[in-house]
Amino acid sequence: MAKIQVSHILVDKEYEAQDILRALNEGKSFEDLARKYSKCPSAQQGGDLGLIDSQRLDETFEDAALALKAGETTKKPVRTRFGYHLIKRVK
Repeated sequence: MAKIQVSHILVDKEYEAQDILRALNEGKSFEDLARKYSKCPSAQQGGDLGLIDSQRLDETFEDAALALKAGETTKKPVRTRFGYHLIKRVK
């Protein structure tokens, strides 16, 4: 049972996630983009989901989050039943 700290940006459409990913690659702040675009309540905290038990996550989200090293962000959107996520591993 791994405890990980992740932030994410959740949007409905893949093209929205791709646009946000481009902004991240241009040096924009993950937290600022999460506050502006994410439809998850965590947007108010810059996308921060806090320290969570990875087994409580959607399996696709969990696999993508666990594959990241601290400080890394997914290179492409991750699709779950909730929409498209960009995931940043904090710890």
